[in-house]
Amino acid sequence: MLKLYNTLSRKKEVFTPIDGKTVTMYSCGPTVYNYAHIGNLRTYVFMDLLRRVLKYDGYKLNGVMNITDVGHLLSDGDEGEDKMETASRRLNKTPEEIAAFYTDAFVKDLAKLNISLPETVAKATDHIDDMIQYVEDLCEKGYGYETDDAVYFDISKFPQYGKLSRLKLDDQIAGARVSVNEQKRHPADFALWKKAEPNHIMKWQSPWGLGYPGWHIECSAMSRKYLGKIFDIHTGGVDHIPVHHENEIAQSEAREGQKTVNVWMHGEFMCVDGGKMSKSLGNTYTVDNLEERGYSPLAFRYFCLNAHYRKKLNFTFEGMDAAQVSYDRLLDAVYRHKAAPKTDDKAAEKYKAEFADAIDDDINIPLALGVLWKMLKESPSRNIYDAAMRFDAVLGLSLSKARPLKEEQPQQEQELPEQVKRLVEERSAARAAKDFAKSDELRAKIDALGYKVIDTKDGCRCEKK
Repeated sequence: MLKLYNTLSRKKEVFTPIDGKTVTMYSCGPTVYNYAHIGNLRTYVFMDLLRRVLKYDGYKLNGVMNITDVGHLLSDGDEGEDKMETASRRLNKTPEEIAAFYTDAFVKDLAKLNISLPETVAKATDHIDDMIQYVEDLCEKGYGYETDDAVYFDISKFPQYGKLSRLKLDDQIAGARVSVNEQKRHPADFALWKKAEPNHIMKWQSPWGLGYPGWHIECSAMSRKYLGKIFDIHTGGVDHIPVHHENEIAQSEAREGQKTVNVWMHGEFMCVDGGKMSKSLGNTYTVDNLEERGYSPLAFRYFCLNAHYRKKLNFTFEGMDAAQVSYDRLLDAVYRHKAAPKTDDKAAEKYKAEFADAIDDDINIPLALGVLWKMLKESPSRNIYDAAMRFDAVLGLSLSKARPLKEEQPQQEQELPEQVKRLVEERSAARAAKDFAKSDELRAKIDALGYKVIDTKDGCRCEKK
């Protein structure tokens, strides 16, 4: 029985699709003004795992993901310039060229990480008419009002505003930045449609003059078009909860007069070295950056799988070193069972049940991964290999490409990685200074990278475990 954590209710709920067979699901996609960094991509690993679990459980999928190529301003509210226009000026290319280039880069990154695209990928600029109609409908119902610079949603007309983030309306208003537009009824009112300045590149004719859509309206309009008035699951990152998804709920439920999403699911942040990962802070890495450093993209996927999607994940290169070593060992462990004969034991069946229990408990992939590792420690058996292949339908680690670890050189000829060499040298210095706490800390780091330090009367040596 599949249970999913619903952000709206703050609890796990038994999942039952609306039609019982096909799951309808909308996932917030990228704003294609720059390369996706690995923090962004963790959200899509989560999306992919959820989709894989649903398929593993026998459901069909009707999934939609948007591509934001207009309307997303530099802040998640209504301040600053459009991110696409900013990138256009920075790179001296048209917004369309920018969108095409970075969409292609994003899709390639997903492929490297074994993330499959949803059944429908919808570009915002292909749905301007749908958005205009949506805004018109909201205005007719009394939720939208026009000012000199935009059409805004009046959140005071939607008493449930804040139910996803659990923020009260008064808190939203008090916490909003002071608006220079005195025509807004409340500082927290958000733009449905922005009127374009004369020098604005991306603009369309509308009942309110030349302009462009607000960021939030595209998800409401496109989910309505492809999934209907109400659908099963909406996914995104936790950063979307207080603004983007709160606004999406308000405008969708205001227009439809009913609940429009049954389950809201959000993936947690990826931090870097314990702090926030952000393009503005300059501490982001791309899949290409990881490959340049010698890591397999699937080692990064494995890194992500070791933390539950609702838990923060701290990225370090030491962690990636350990993930690469573990992923290589996983392929080796699977390989041991590949050529083995089938056996009559029931071990594989027991592990299949444990794996199913893990993934059905709110997509508990770390626990499921533990089941796989435990199973692979059994005596070589083709049954175990076949079960691992079935598990990989969820894990997406290309375990069918299982291979033995490369034969190691004799220990005296092994060349240690530079990072390990540096840690060994630091540890030797710590021991010489009788700083044994530091020495133990460095030994643990070396151990996590797959190497062991052996102390002798003549000093120490380091070798692969």
